[in-house]
Amino acid sequence: MGDELSTRIDRLESRHEIEALVSNYCHGFDKRDFGRFLSIWWQDCVWKIGPPFGDFSGHDGIHEAIHQVLWPAWAQSQHVTSNLVIEFSGADDATGMCDVDCMGLLTDSTEATFVGATYKDRFQRREGSWKILEREVSIHYFNPFPGTTLSAPGAE
Repeated sequence: MGDELSTRIDRLESRHEIEALVSNYCHGFDKRDFGRFLSIWWQDCVWKIGPPFGDFSGHDGIHEAIHQVLWPAWAQSQHVTSNLVIEFSGADDATGMCDVDCMGLLTDSTEATFVGATYKDRFQRREGSWKILEREVSIHYFNPFPGTTLSAPGAE
C-alpha cells in the first residue's frame, strides 16, 4: 500500500508541475519574459513549430525562435491552452497533448489574427525537475479577423 500511495502522490505532484510548464509557456511568450520561457525547456529540447516558422533545437534554438522569428512577428499575443491530457510512460517520462487558441496582433498588420493549434509534448524529469523535451505544434488555422483591431480598454 505504501509504494502505491507514494506512486499516486508522485503522479499528482508531477501532473501539477507539468501543468505549470504548459501555463508558463503561455505566460513567458505573451509577457515577453524570456527567462520564464526558457526555464520550461531542457537544454537538449526540440521545438517543432513547423510552417511558417520552422523547427528549433536546444536553448540556442529557443533563443533564435523567440528573438529572431516569433517576437519580431507578433506585436502582442494572448495564448489560452485547454484540454490538457497527460500520460505517464514511466516515473520520469510523460507525454501531453493540449489545444491552444492564440489571438494577437502581427507586427505588419493593424488587424487581429487568430491561431488554433494542438501541442504534442514529451516531458521528462531530471534531477527532480520536469521540463519539456519536445513540443510539436500542429497549426489548424492562422487567420486574420478583417476589420477587428485590438486596443486597450478606454483607448480610442
